[in-house]
Amino acid sequence: MGNKVSAEAHVNIKIGEKDANPPPECPMHNKTEQKPKVSECPVQHGNDINPFNMMPPANQQPAPDQPFTLPTNRQVSSIPRAMPDGSTEFWVYPSQQMFWNAMLRKGWRWKDEDIKPKDMDDIIRIHNANNEQAWQEVLKWEALHAKECGHPRLKSFGGKATQYSPRARIRSWLGYELPFDRHDWIVDRCGKDVRYIIDYYDGGEVDNKYQFAMLDVRPAIDSVENVWDRMKVMYMRYRYELIGNKQTKLSN
Repeated sequence: MGNKVSAEAHVNIKIGEKDANPPPECPMHNKTEQKPKVSECPVQHGNDINPFNMMPPANQQPAPDQPFTLPTNRQVSSIPRAMPDGSTEFWVYPSQQMFWNAMLRKGWRWKDEDIKPKDMDDIIRIHNANNEQAWQEVLKWEALHAKECGHPRLKSFGGKATQYSPRARIRSWLGYELPFDRHDWIVDRCGKDVRYIIDYYDGGEVDNKYQFAMLDVRPAIDSVENVWDRMKVMYMRYRYELIGNKQTKLSN
């Protein structure tokens, strides 16, 4: 879509000349015998929270006065979910209809926007791409513990768009923009819970892979192990940049 896209919760859309906050609905997917098993998308949304699964109820019904029909199919993510019984399911993303209903529940009014079916398709693709990108960044950190655990899984999550991380605030004091969204993901590292902070920054225009956000993903500083991991990665980055600069000077 030709409109600029950003997000607060997953995607903060700018359609026409007005901004909207469209948090997608990610309800619990009922267990069936289909393979692979799937579960709700890895982001928390909505106000009507089910106390049993901490997710809003699914709503696949067209809204009153909806201008066009929206698909109700949902894409299964590549993100494994740690289940209480030790099994693994996969998170599933919301459908376009669910996303639309969630936006309405948050106060968005489609009549104020020049929105088309193609826009909703693009929004869903951007939403899903952001989460897939975030999981790949988490896996880079988890590679430090590959011997300890070769199959980390996402256990739980939460959106904290208005609760800026200390690093994001320090960056803003230095003149950089604040992230448009923040998520905290709890990863099950073979029985050990590890919290990750994900700050989402506006990266400009959407590319052909439906990615536009720049992600700052790192373990939270809430354990000695996480602090040590961040120190190791900081050293490796510094060493790589130092060696790279030396090699560039020698080649010149």
